[in-house]
Amino acid sequence: MVIIPARLASTRFPNKILADIFGLPMVVASAKNAAKVDEVCVACDDISVLELCKSHKIRAILTSKDHQSGTDRCYEAAKKLGLPSSEIIINLQADEPFLEPEIVQALQGKMAQGAFMASCATPITQTQALNPNVVKVVVDSSGNALYFSRSIIPYDRDGSTDDSKMDSSYLGHLGVYGYSMESLREFCALPQSREHSPLEHREKLEQLRALYYGKRIAMVLVETQSIGIDTPEDLQKALEKFSARAFGE
Repeated sequence: MVIIPARLASTRFPNKILADIFGLPMVVASAKNAAKVDEVCVACDDISVLELCKSHKIRAILTSKDHQSGTDRCYEAAKKLGLPSSEIIINLQADEPFLEPEIVQALQGKMAQGAFMASCATPITQTQALNPNVVKVVVDSSGNALYFSRSIIPYDRDGSTDDSKMDSSYLGHLGVYGYSMESLREFCALPQSREHSPLEHREKLEQLRALYYGKRIAMVLVETQSIGIDTPEDLQKALEKFSARAFGE
């Protein structure tokens, strides 16, 4: 199942999940795109979003406004749905209406191999790596995440400035995660206060909670044309890149 955590408030882009994507609210567009792969449920925190999803025939569940992260919101929804411990759950952000369905399928495949948790990364340029809105990840020889950061990682001590092509040294993180219901429960039981999960609070990246407590996150390397929408500028760039016709196919 795909669960889409949808928080109405957004600091950088107020009410962004309601932004228009070729005639559809962003959260609805993301849900309809994900439905090409699997059953979808939106985990929202506002009754207006709940009713909006229902009006578009999208399954939705109202969750607490007090969750610290989207993953915690997903877990509340998963419990209310009564999902079994072996269920593979994909946590897809509401600001990814253009994410290729094949990426969700690849993540499901990785979870089927028995990973505790999985996510995706794609090669990016050095210029993109310097953008704090683009989360970076470094991986080990087995493809497991070593660290995620808004800072540029790995740091190039030699100071290369060649940005003419994608550089496999830099991997951008795609905000989509896979869990089993059981590993999702375990993740959400980890202490998450500032004192007990300092990296998560410093970077504002929930996946660092898992790494801090020694959990492995298996990364799937993918190619994508999608644009995650964090700012109004991202939205404009995405609408210019994708046509309404192509999006609807």
